[in-house]
Amino acid sequence: MSASPIIVWFRNDLRLADNPALTAAAQASAERGAPVIPLYILEEKTGDPWPPGGAHRWWLHGSLERLATCCARHGSPLVLRRGEPGAVLDKLIAETGAECVLWNRRYAPAQTARDAAIKERLKARGVDARSFNAGLLAEPWTVKNKSGGPFKVFTPFWRHLSATLDPPLPTRAPTELKAPKSAPTSDALESWDLLPTKPDWAAGLRKRWVPGETAARSRLADFLDGPVGAYGTERDRPDHPGTSALSPYLAFGEIGPQQIWHAARHAADARPELAPGVEVFLREIGWREFQHHLLHHAPELPDSPLDRRFADFPWREDAAGLRAWQRGRTGYPIVDAGMRQLWETGWMHNRVRMIVASFLIKDLLLPWQEGERWFWDTLVDGDLAQNAGNWQWVAGCGADAAPFFRVFNPVLQGEKFDPQGDYVRRYVPELDRLPPRWIHQPWAAPTEVLRQAGVKLGDDYPRPILDHAVARDRALALYNERKGKAETED
Repeated sequence: MSASPIIVWFRNDLRLADNPALTAAAQASAERGAPVIPLYILEEKTGDPWPPGGAHRWWLHGSLERLATCCARHGSPLVLRRGEPGAVLDKLIAETGAECVLWNRRYAPAQTARDAAIKERLKARGVDARSFNAGLLAEPWTVKNKSGGPFKVFTPFWRHLSATLDPPLPTRAPTELKAPKSAPTSDALESWDLLPTKPDWAAGLRKRWVPGETAARSRLADFLDGPVGAYGTERDRPDHPGTSALSPYLAFGEIGPQQIWHAARHAADARPELAPGVEVFLREIGWREFQHHLLHHAPELPDSPLDRRFADFPWREDAAGLRAWQRGRTGYPIVDAGMRQLWETGWMHNRVRMIVASFLIKDLLLPWQEGERWFWDTLVDGDLAQNAGNWQWVAGCGADAAPFFRVFNPVLQGEKFDPQGDYVRRYVPELDRLPPRWIHQPWAAPTEVLRQAGVKLGDDYPRPILDHAVARDRALALYNERKGKAETED
């Protein structure tokens, strides 16, 4: 009599290597000859307040294509089903006689609650249901301050975590996945309509990205082979290729933080001159952990300010301003370049994310949730904890947040971090011929300079939709009404 199958439910862990749920299934399969059924569910009818955005769906299609190829190569095809997860699992268990379901944990509030309910119901029916950690260096509930509670400030959080952390070595992909004698039916990936068609806005994404586990490992290797050494300074330069660009691969679990941790440590040990850059890079991985720590302990993070003094902040309504910001038509080149990079590639340099967020919140005085929603729909690396936590950080209402009176000056930020205007020229080509002196403030350029550059303000490129100095004073005045304190801008 053959052993009953083991279902491995993939979610945001779309890789074979260092995948604890898959490793456990492969070990059980080797011990007792149990078939392994890899499963991905396109979750529907769950009531999730944060369903996947358009860019997320595009990446998911490519990632599932590659995961399916890998699963088939290792012996057991990936099964694709859609629907409410509990119902889909019930049906597959009934079809196959599976007595074990394994998965890796997620941390968004709605997902956590749903997974707990599914696990409890399966166990009540005698099904072995187990979950594992594949997405974080440490589970959020295991990191505690001296009082036994959660951390609310990043630096002590990271000091504690990095001093106590000893992540296990990543496991290799299973050499073989035993397939069931009768393969369960599977949806065709194309039937899920994850890719945009009318219009097909994903040309820039296809040009910029290759989803999947193999591409993730390659990107990490390339980063550790070069740019990481200067990461401490280069990470702030959008005109230079100084960041890892691993965020979408982490968001989809095509690579895990433990793999990154060990690879980075190994690189620093082999080449000590890389150590300073590696430390800064791993601190950014720590910031990712911190946001998940916050989300676990404050599940309202995506919707409500952690600092309740901002709950009734008098945000404006400005549909035209919001639209100009979304389209990259604010008249401030560094802001517009960032928003156009986001639309074209599904990603934005982190320094520029802070600049555009500050502009939306503090210049336009629009609620941070508007930016959070736009990023969620347009980012290929959309991650609920990172998206919510980072927007609250800029707004000054999150944990360990930048103070509200820290208002980014888009001209000064552009001149400091894109001094020659190369980043702006790449995404705002209508300003390509402007000299570096004027490219971050074309409205101030002499008429003859604009003429020679072929720029007609208000025609080729918009005039600023607001005066930053006036907008800053307006924001600080509102802030002072609540806080009675302000400082100078960056």
